[in-house]
Amino acid sequence: MKIQMLNLNEVQEKANYCLNCKVKPCSVKGCPLNNNIPEFIKLLKEEKYFEAYKTLSQTTVLQGICGRICPHMKQCQGACVRGIKGEPVSIGDLEAFSYDKAITEEKHSLLECYQEEIESNKQNKTKKVAVIGGGPAGLTCSAFLARSGIQVTIFEKYDYLGGLLVHGIPEFRLPKKIVEETVQNILELGIKVEYNQELGKNLNLEDLEKEYDAIFLSIGANVSSKMEIEGEELEGVYGGNELLEYNLHPDYNGKKVAVIGGGNVAMDCARTIKRLGAKEVKVIYRRAREQMPAEDKEVEEAISEGIEFLFQNNVVKVIGNGKVEKMELIKTELVQKEGETRLVPVNIENSNYIQDIDYIVMALGSKPAGIVSKLGLELNKWGNILINEKYQTSNPKIYSGGDLAGIKGTVAWAAQSGREAAKEIVKYIEK
Repeated sequence: MKIQMLNLNEVQEKANYCLNCKVKPCSVKGCPLNNNIPEFIKLLKEEKYFEAYKTLSQTTVLQGICGRICPHMKQCQGACVRGIKGEPVSIGDLEAFSYDKAITEEKHSLLECYQEEIESNKQNKTKKVAVIGGGPAGLTCSAFLARSGIQVTIFEKYDYLGGLLVHGIPEFRLPKKIVEETVQNILELGIKVEYNQELGKNLNLEDLEKEYDAIFLSIGANVSSKMEIEGEELEGVYGGNELLEYNLHPDYNGKKVAVIGGGNVAMDCARTIKRLGAKEVKVIYRRAREQMPAEDKEVEEAISEGIEFLFQNNVVKVIGNGKVEKMELIKTELVQKEGETRLVPVNIENSNYIQDIDYIVMALGSKPAGIVSKLGLELNKWGNILINEKYQTSNPKIYSGGDLAGIKGTVAWAAQSGREAAKEIVKYIEK
């Protein structure tokens, strides 16, 4: 797939729109990674493209990815001063451009950015860290550990790296070429990879503890949550996370499909299923549109593709003889409950109605795989690995981040946890 870059005139126009605020609300309040946004945009204005990429590289290694898929209006662009009275600066577009220009076009590398620091940290070259899981958190942790001169080995259950960046986000939102290029850029820092290694099967945590100075766990939490309603066990009810991860879709041609949920997974499932030939795709969300976790642009694109949204509706029962045939819905109203900061959806009595449906996809959130409960680590009430402020688990030699540790569910937040965990691991093994 050809990568579409902004032309230089567009870049200058978008960059010049930035006020270069001294207080940097986009960086400090908006960006989970605290990227120095005004500085990298200033360098773009000066046509110092590699320097702009290097500036971003001080805080992130996923520029080409976050620039494309972050919920910018809920993060950096949502905090932009320009957005108070007009349109915010196109920070995402400019971040993606800085990556495309430096890496894809000019063939620079992350190693160029970090070479001096790697050389100055030679005292750490005998230290070894195992990173289990090669998604956003694991990749970022690995890169920042390598930057500190530490030997890093990633253990990955698949034969590729990227995690949900590959199997959770559709090609139309994130080209696989960008992910492959980003991964290669990170591995060039000297990181080793052991593929087809899965905890509980051919990978043992106790064995790794003996060989490595520290371990970072980042295997994600990709088991779809259930509604626990009647009929959920019928054939034709799927988990959204699994559909995207394993790509084992039924034949949707001429079928009616309901996607339950309001986040990015729900949007990705709905848009993917529509592209695979479904006659009708309906997204059912129990709150109002303004409460949807998915970014507004994703909702707009889904609507433009013919996907219908049923806001303030809830599924109460799946109906069928062995397989899905109908679903019972009920309308909801939003009420303010004591102690709650968010409006709570409450079912409206006697507003039930039935709709014909062929498939139902549950995209209501996710939880860790069963193996996590067998690792001997303390868990929180949701089944995530419990970590302290240093990203340390109940075993001081083992750290965790990303979805597995219950970190906020965006790529930038996962990456931030990987980066900060790397800093703490360096302190731990340098004692």
